[in-house]
Amino acid sequence: MNIKRRLGQSDIMLSPLGVGTWQFSNKGGTWNTVTDKTVYEILKYSLTNGMNWIDTAEIYGNGISETLIGQALKQLETEKALTDIPYIADKWFPLLRTADTITKTINQRLDCLQKPVIDLYQLHQPTSLSSLKEQIRHMAELADKGIIKNVGISNFTAQGMRKADKLLREHGLRLASNQVKYNLLHRKPEKNGVIETAKELGISIIAYSPLQQGMLTGRFHTDPAATDNISLLRRFHSGISRKNIERTRPLIDTCICHSRRNKIRTGTEQHKGTKFQTVPRRYRTAE
Repeated sequence: MNIKRRLGQSDIMLSPLGVGTWQFSNKGGTWNTVTDKTVYEILKYSLTNGMNWIDTAEIYGNGISETLIGQALKQLETEKALTDIPYIADKWFPLLRTADTITKTINQRLDCLQKPVIDLYQLHQPTSLSSLKEQIRHMAELADKGIIKNVGISNFTAQGMRKADKLLREHGLRLASNQVKYNLLHRKPEKNGVIETAKELGISIIAYSPLQQGMLTGRFHTDPAATDNISLLRRFHSGISRKNIERTRPLIDTCICHSRRNKIRTGTEQHKGTKFQTVPRRYRTAE
């Protein structure tokens, strides 16, 4: 994974895959609880095998994910296990909140992560009680103070992307990214103008759930009974069911055949000695 891709029009170069950390929430009922040791092993393996960035969010356990990441990275830095300090992407959760909490809660984010700066700070959803103009104003304030390096959004439409980028330009900034659900089973960004707008404006698309929370790894096709061991919430979010397993089996068989032909390890293979889920998160469309 030596090839790096530019984040929007910034000077940050990211690996095509990053580490998604919703599964570090340890609350909410979607994911099983993970230990700090597991988080450490996931991050160490990922960051020493080509990935150079981590994506998290305030709402992932209300700071639990960020805290576990901060602790693991501090240990890895102490051990001098990393050649480079990984980039951090974080998100402010806007649901039923006003924009002033962007600046009011930023120190909590930094404390949890044990970092002085966040490389990419994103509006998690277009659901704030405040206008987008106010949200962008507070984001720009953080950027002006050097607390965040780049501004991104998540789950925004093509129109929302254009508006956010226009508002950021008024502060001398550009929109770096839009994080949306995008995978082989969910291709709406190709049809709703999101990818087209990203290409036009030079905005990066970050794909979340690129493996449909495990559905596209082939794991459940190999062992359909494994669906009984995951939460109802995760099944709901990802559409993991016996019916969908059979519906997508031809696609998985084709992917496995292709990977074997090209000597690529499939998602059903486990790294020896370590059980973990590392979610590739980023798909770059703007060249």
